[in-house]
Amino acid sequence: MELNGDYTFNAPRQVIWDALMDPDVLARILPGVERLEKVSDTEFTGVMNMRVGPVQGKFKGKVTLTDLQEPESFHMIVDGRGAAGFIKGEGDATLIEKDGKTILTYNGSGDVGGKIASVGQRLVETTGKSIVRQGLESLDRLTQAQLKPPEVEGEEVVIEEYVPPSEFEVAKGVVKDVFAEYIPEEQRPIVAAAGVALFIAVIVLLFELLGGSED
Repeated sequence: MELNGDYTFNAPRQVIWDALMDPDVLARILPGVERLEKVSDTEFTGVMNMRVGPVQGKFKGKVTLTDLQEPESFHMIVDGRGAAGFIKGEGDATLIEKDGKTILTYNGSGDVGGKIASVGQRLVETTGKSIVRQGLESLDRLTQAQLKPPEVEGEEVVIEEYVPPSEFEVAKGVVKDVFAEYIPEEQRPIVAAAGVALFIAVIVLLFELLGGSED
């Protein structure tokens, strides 16, 4: 499994670096994370729920950071295990500041095993990319909320609060990315229409069954 890409944050590099080193921040932005604790300056332990296709499981694992060059780069090693299998991987992240913004470039690779690997490498990879993308988007929104000056409404000072996405919103984002990966662009309107038609048919059938049970 390969995970490579980049993301541009609307925040200074030091702000993004500090956020990436804060377990409380990471626990809020990473989809599926139940708990994340800082064991030392370079080690985190935590629990994460992950769904890949029909397989869902809880993973307990450790994240180790090495080669820290604040606020420029670091190397990350991930090792997670659970009833659904295991996830092991490592990668590098580089932060470059440009015009008050921060460009994060990341590249890494990993292996999965057990039930979670049975769904196929392509689906695992697409799900992993979707989770990373949504996590980075959440981090961007969180830092924007933190940097935004408080607004004054009458005599009350209003501070914008960041609200992380719900599990449903995250799942919807993964489905959207899987749809884009597997369905050719020219076929997407047809597949979407078929999905809507199937949904309507199921609703109608349920109403008929419920109506029949009342009689």
